[in-house]
Amino acid sequence: MSPSVTTRWRALSGNARGVLFMLLSAMVFSAMGGLIKFVGGELHSFQVVFFRCLFGLLALLPFMRRGGLGVLRTARPGLHAVRVTIGILAMFCLFHAITHMQLAAAISITYARPLFMIVLAVLVLGEVVRWRRGLATAVGFVGVLIVMRPDPSALDVNALAALASAALIAGALTMVKILSETEQPLTILMWFAIGAVLASAVPAALVWRWPEPLTWVLLAAIGAAASGGQYLAVRAYREGEASLVTPFDYSQILWATLIGVIAFAEVPDVWTLVGAAVIIASALYIVYRETQLGRRVPAHGGDAPAPDPSERR
Repeated sequence: MSPSVTTRWRALSGNARGVLFMLLSAMVFSAMGGLIKFVGGELHSFQVVFFRCLFGLLALLPFMRRGGLGVLRTARPGLHAVRVTIGILAMFCLFHAITHMQLAAAISITYARPLFMIVLAVLVLGEVVRWRRGLATAVGFVGVLIVMRPDPSALDVNALAALASAALIAGALTMVKILSETEQPLTILMWFAIGAVLASAVPAALVWRWPEPLTWVLLAAIGAAASGGQYLAVRAYREGEASLVTPFDYSQILWATLIGVIAFAEVPDVWTLVGAAVIIASALYIVYRETQLGRRVPAHGGDAPAPDPSERR
């Protein structure tokens, strides 16, 4: 950046920089979704997932080199294996949904993951959920059902795959929360990166076909977008308050809609728009309530920790 741009950037507040980073992250992840949909026309979702995992691992290797093989040392290999299994299944479901249904609808349904997180927080982590948060969760699920169509005869396996990916991502995040009590972040990331490549290699081999030259470039771009979007999200949470920057992640639905219209001539119907609005409203209310409760209990350190962006795609 030029000196003037650098000066203006530094003059912004931390929250303003955080919001900008989150908006950029949402744009990058939406672009990645568009690339996945495009490449999915040539390659099976199993292969696309494999290349996404492979390029993701390559991006992490410099950090592993710096920390040495010691970063892989763990006393909880079983939990890491569970996390890898859940995470790779979530990726398969997500990539399948993006490839076979409207991009905006697929992305909207995946934003049900905070709602599943609340359910898992009660069942797995033993957390207490207040009635307002529970009601907002129920409303959010209604929004998901609206996107998936109120007519049961219109329900298809692709929408169910998107919903399954949201539930599985929530499960993977729950595993991350449990593992983070004893494991270092890089250890968690490396176990997943290596395990995901190995786990996705077998199904990819079963449907393997060599990509065209241009497709190789797009596959590399998918990997780069995944790493770049995660980095931008991390910077967003580092610069600004989690409760402020998190809602801007929902702009991904808007970017996905725009990409769907321009690149794939996908015009969202009224059910997708209404359902997305309900999902966003319920999630924003949950963020608002948690922020208010965090301010009332300063001993807990304010806002809850930001979600791990590495689980998003």
